[in-house]
Amino acid sequence: MIARRLVIRGRVQGVGYRYAMAEAVQARGVAGWVRNRSDGTVEAVLQGDAAAVEEAIAWCRRGPPLARVTAVEITTESVTVTFASFDLRSTV
Repeated sequence: MIARRLVIRGRVQGVGYRYAMAEAVQARGVAGWVRNRSDGTVEAVLQGDAAAVEEAIAWCRRGPPLARVTAVEITTESVTVTFASFDLRSTV
């Protein structure tokens, strides 16, 4: 199991990015969370099988049809807590 923190930049708010992402990553068996940030980016933590997380990251680079992703910053996270599902969190 691996975990990655993502910060997604571009036109990613107001286009259904978080909801589409939740559907896309859950379909791949990935857990974690996603939220909008007040600076206009989307932040997420993905946790699961390495291949599934990589597939989810590939989706994040495209996003839903109305999104225009310009960058995805990825950092490795330690797996200290195991997520049971994928959640939408409040904006920070």
